[in-house]
This record gives sequence, C-alpha cells and structure tokens, in this order.
Amino acid sequence: MTPPPLPQARANTRRVTERLGLSAATSRGAHLPTDSFSAWLAERGRANAFRVDRIPFAGLDGWSFEETTGNLVHRSGRFFTVEGMRVTERDEPYGDGPFAEWHQPVIKQPEVGILGILAKEFDGVLHFLMQAKMEPGNPNLLQLSPTVQATRSNYTKAHQGADVKYIQHFVGPGRGRVIADALQSEHGSWFFRKANRNMIVEATDDVPLLDDFCWLTLGQIAELLHRDNVVNMDSRTVLSCLPVPETADGALHSDVELLSWITGERARHDVHAERVPLAGLPGWHRHETAIEHEEGRYFKVVAVSVQAGNREVTSWTQPLFEPVGQGVTAFLTRTFDGVPHVLVHARVEGGFLDTVELGPTVQYTPSNYAHLPEKERPPYLDTVLEAPAERIRYEAVHAEEGGRFLNAESRYLLVDADERDAPLDPPPGYAWVTPDQLTWLVRHGHYLNVQARTLLACLNARAAVAR
Repeated sequence: MTPPPLPQARANTRRVTERLGLSAATSRGAHLPTDSFSAWLAERGRANAFRVDRIPFAGLDGWSFEETTGNLVHRSGRFFTVEGMRVTERDEPYGDGPFAEWHQPVIKQPEVGILGILAKEFDGVLHFLMQAKMEPGNPNLLQLSPTVQATRSNYTKAHQGADVKYIQHFVGPGRGRVIADALQSEHGSWFFRKANRNMIVEATDDVPLLDDFCWLTLGQIAELLHRDNVVNMDSRTVLSCLPVPETADGALHSDVELLSWITGERARHDVHAERVPLAGLPGWHRHETAIEHEEGRYFKVVAVSVQAGNREVTSWTQPLFEPVGQGVTAFLTRTFDGVPHVLVHARVEGGFLDTVELGPTVQYTPSNYAHLPEKERPPYLDTVLEAPAERIRYEAVHAEEGGRFLNAESRYLLVDADERDAPLDPPPGYAWVTPDQLTWLVRHGHYLNVQARTLLACLNARAAVAR
C-alpha cells in the first residue's frame, strides 16, 4: 500500500491527536460510569474463581532445574527460563574507569508478545476496550489490563488453551486503523533482552463486548490511574505510546541535542551482559522454596500454584520473581521559562538490548540502600523520600508485571523540585526533557524504560484530570 503524502499524513496525525484529546477530556463514558467501575471490577472477581498458593520448587508441574546448568526450565521448551546473568560495566570515556560487576538470576523469554488496546468511537468519543485480568503476581489479583495481553505461546496456543479473545484485531490483515505500534522493552533488571509489541488499533467494524471487558474513555482511565493497583503495567506502557496533543514548545534541549545526548550516554557505557548457569551463581543460594541473595536484598525466585477460571488455561504452576521491599519510582519536575520539564536518568540495566534507556530520576528499592552512608546512596533518592506533601503532584502505588513478578509494587511519584534539589545543570547521566519529548521518543522502541513509560502515562493522566 502506498503511504499517504506527507501533508496528508500530518493532517491524519493531527486528527487522531484531536480525537484522543477529546477522549481524555471526557470523564463520563458511554458504557460504564467511572463511579460504577469498582463495583464492576468486584463483580468480575466474584464471577471467577481465583487462587494463588506458594509451593516448593518440587511442586512445580512441568518445571525442573537442569542437571548441567541448574537453570529452571519448562519441559515444553517454551514460555521462559530462569537463568543466571553476569554483568560488567564501565562508564568512563575511553574505557579507563573502574568496572562494576554483579551476578543475578534473570528471566529469558525470547518471544515477542502483544500488548494491544482496541479503540472504537461511541457518541463521537474514542473509547478503549480494557480487560479485568487476573495475574498471579498482582497484589489484588485482578487489575485492568489491555484488550490483548498475550505471549506468542499464548496466542499460538502452545499451552493447548482457549483462543486469546480479540487477537484478530492485532495480527493478520484487515485489523483496523493503527494508532500506535512500537516494540518496547520489558524490565531490564529482571528480563534478558525482552520486548513486547505495544499496539493501539481502532476497530472499523462492530466489536462484541465479552465478559470481563469494558469500554472506557481516556478521561476515565486517567482517573483510575490515580488509584492504587488498578491499572496494570501492561496497560500503562501501551497508554504511554498514545500520540497525545503537544502542550508546549520551549524545551531546554532541541530534539537533535537530546538524541545526541542519548547516543553519547550509550557510547560512554561499556556494558557486557552474558547469560551464565543459575547453579553456583555468586552471592545467590537455592533452597526448597526460594532462590535468594545471601544478604537478603534485591529479590527472590519463588514458585506458585495458580487457579483462574477465566484464563485460557485455568490452572498451572510457575516460577515468579518477588522483590524484597516496595520500590520508589519518581520524576523530579521543574518549570523553565513556563515549560514543564522532568529529570530523566540514562540507566544501565543488564537486560537492556541497547545498553542504556531513559528511566525516571529515581528508580530504587530504598531498603536495598538503607545500610549505606549518605554519600553512597543513589542520587535524588532522599530528595524524593523526604519531599513534603505540598511538592508531590502525583502519587499512586502501581504493581509491575503480574505474570512474572509477585507483589512487585512501586510508589510512583511526580515531585516538584527547585534549584537546590535538582539544578538546571544536572550531574552526568541526567538531563531535563519535556513530556512532549518523551512522547516523541516513546513512539520508537528502546528509548524509555518501562518505569519511565508508566510515569509518562501518569503525567498524561494528571493533565487529563486537571482539565
């Protein structure tokens, strides 16, 4: 198909962003009122049987530790494996700085999944089809997920389960009008080079409304993003890819300068990550119910048994990663010449495909650093932890990916700062960017990490609720 001429393409993009802006400004949906959402979600929970139990590794069905490597694998050879990872990093120019080195368990899942949200217009306003989906690692089990949240194993039925609902709108010909489509990274600290396809597609035909699904406007979803543990990680990352209307000019750095800075950060970090056997991983020990660090920090690998009446497979067992402590994830924000900016951090995570992605100002689990003297604590962590209430512009607790992580919660914040807290000229590895620039970057894969994408969705939600 021949693409439209550039002026027409730009006009089409403006039309889409205008329609998205109207949806964001609409807090009353055509199908489910926001004040009825909690009752609807609770009813969906009562309509299905959900149960998650911790079990010893010996209770895993179909999973075992390989004799040669100690890796935790499934007998089908599909799904994912838990392996070891060794990372070495040097971040000084020309390779003359000291090396950092660490070992850890990591999830290797080579297949690319689909995270897709279906859109459709009702009463002249775009609505988005969201799903009440159970994930075994969610603190409250049931959260609001995309229309489709499926690995390749799911939608090709490697598990011999039921069909993935609405998958036809995201694969194959005639799927509808594509609003957003980009490969985005998963958690680089826990996955080894894992990516998912983040898609938003507008349906051109009638769409039957199935059980466990609801149509919501962007304005309604924005309100739900202000509630703890309601909108799941997969929804947040897809929503961050929306081409929302631009709000302001006047960024401190031009787009070309920003790209040059990112390229420079990637060039100056000498990072080597390799998969190694899980058995004998330095600093980590395995016993009957967990693999954990010798100092009791970071995370554990555990096993669970799951029952879920509305999933493609209704019962199974699997490993999960369980963090030790709640995380804190935050953007510091400032306004320069009337234009809002956020402070991003060029983060190195062992599982990234391209060395560095832009992360939040702060992305840490405070308990992992509580034993360190003040000068060795991560930059800006104490600024966020000690922020007075009047400087906090957004705050909610959100869970990370519940299909692989157990009770992995972070406190997400947007915190106003001043020159003393966060100077105009930040330290190396940090830069001030506008939300519009983040929205531009996220249309392309592997620029923003998953935590930054959540905060971008929260930034947009805050703006929508403030209208």
